[in-house]
Amino acid sequence: MTTAQQPENKVQQARTVAELVDYIQALTTEIQELYCLDEIPWVVGYSGGKDSTATLQLIWNAIAALPQEKRTKTIHVITTDTLVENPVVSVWVRNSLAQMKVAAKEQEMPIEPHLLYPAIKDTFWVNLIGKGYPAPRNRFRWCTERLKIQPSDSFIRAVIRSSGEVILVLGTRKAESTKRAATMAKHRESRVRDHINTNPNRPNSLIYLPIEDWRTDEVWIYLNQWQNPWGYSNKDLFIMYRGATADNECPLVVDTSTPSCGDSRFGCWVCTIVSKDKSMEAMIQNDEEKEWMQPLLDIRNELDIKEDWDKRDFRRIWGDVQLFERNKNGEISVEPIPGPYTKYWREHWLRRLLEAQTKTRRTAPENMRDITLITLEEMSEIRRIWLEDKHEFDDSLPRIYQEVTGEEFQDPRPGADYSLLGRDEWIVLEEICEGDAMHLELMAKLLDTERQYQSQCYIQSNLIQEFVPMVQELVFLPVLI
Repeated sequence: MTTAQQPENKVQQARTVAELVDYIQALTTEIQELYCLDEIPWVVGYSGGKDSTATLQLIWNAIAALPQEKRTKTIHVITTDTLVENPVVSVWVRNSLAQMKVAAKEQEMPIEPHLLYPAIKDTFWVNLIGKGYPAPRNRFRWCTERLKIQPSDSFIRAVIRSSGEVILVLGTRKAESTKRAATMAKHRESRVRDHINTNPNRPNSLIYLPIEDWRTDEVWIYLNQWQNPWGYSNKDLFIMYRGATADNECPLVVDTSTPSCGDSRFGCWVCTIVSKDKSMEAMIQNDEEKEWMQPLLDIRNELDIKEDWDKRDFRRIWGDVQLFERNKNGEISVEPIPGPYTKYWREHWLRRLLEAQTKTRRTAPENMRDITLITLEEMSEIRRIWLEDKHEFDDSLPRIYQEVTGEEFQDPRPGADYSLLGRDEWIVLEEICEGDAMHLELMAKLLDTERQYQSQCYIQSNLIQEFVPMVQELVFLPVLI
């Protein structure tokens, strides 16, 4: 990729509206020149929030101003749906992408929107309910890589394999937080030209940051004064941010003393990394029509218990026991490091989630009545993990599903309903073990392991019966010749 080294723009702390207009015009020219410089495709990260919307709007308007014959390079717009996004934001983004696709075709724009999802084995509920992973913490933040990074990284790698290189366009801004500013300052050390850095995590890719120096009020001024080119409403976006602010205020910033609603964050409704889901709490508080989300907030708060060791196994997920020295209120004790959620609590979280899904489908507005908190494919994978990996042959998932929803569970996995052992055998085993959980687990694993090998032996026996005549023919073949 050929790049020209240019002087860096200085951070502008106080641009007037007139200066902002001039700066946007200069940035439009920069985008057009960069777009026409080579054949390298662009990938724009779009979350539906204010920063990514402003970034995509800048790109769209700049390319739309080019003659048709110069719009030859594909611009991919990618959004990752973690399947646990805030439902209101999730619907907003999906509708935005649909509108974007229609507008791009009508305006003959080289823009292709893509809605990405994590692999079923990596989804939040498959890991938490299926495998028993505890709710994410800063020390065990297992969700971000699986839910957000891997889907987008897989797409970017596919573009690189196809085209050799890629330019990743992001709406990251230094004004978002002190931590973000420090991270961006570090990455500026690998700058190749104005607003463009090399990507330390992915060879053959560059990162373009067109609004890195914008303040929050400038983002809102741009969104409210420049029309959205794919026909979506930036005013509705503004209202959504206002509704997600605790004090229900999101004013136009007129000076440095005026607060902004830029701190309103939209993300996964199950997130336990943050202390509180302030955006969802504010939505429920500020809008009666969003009170239907209260069951989701209740589940999130129930998951957010730091010392949940009573809900977890004393062994790690692979069965080993690891000890640590604990100092609590001056009392030192040696205790096992807690592992995954126990069978009881995994079933509890499934039941709570299905109850919330059933209730929200009754109480949510018409446009949200088809809400899905956990997909059929996720439940099928959870069922497989419980049966095959954890040897819980009582097969409780279909029973819980029917008890909560009143409907029979239809597993899409071929052969999923075939089993030699089931609920009746599990109840008998519980009676034999007389409440000894460890004994019950051991016997269940032994019985299920025997069942699995019995199936393998049956298959091998059939193969041998078919193979023996062939061997006999080969043995006697030289004699016949």
